[in-house]
Amino acid sequence: MCRNIKTLFNFEPPVTQDEIRAASLQFVRKITGFNKPSQANEAVFLAAVDEVAATSTRLLDSLATSAPPKNREEEAAKAKARAAVRFSA
Repeated sequence: MCRNIKTLFNFEPPVTQDEIRAASLQFVRKITGFNKPSQANEAVFLAAVDEVAATSTRLLDSLATSAPPKNREEEAAKAKARAAVRFSA
């Protein structure tokens, strides 16, 4: 999985549309191999980002859990600690 795509489900405060769009953009970039598509591919690239974002929004809205919401700052600190361990060696 692309490291830049973050988990978006079950956070407090809830995910924003901007975060969903950013994750969708990263996903489409990963599967196409384009960081910035050519003019010939730009329309279909952006349409794909919109479709992935819409599908992701529907998915996130449909999911249910009994687990308490995760704290963004705590999760970011854990990820930073894992990265420090991984890249310090």
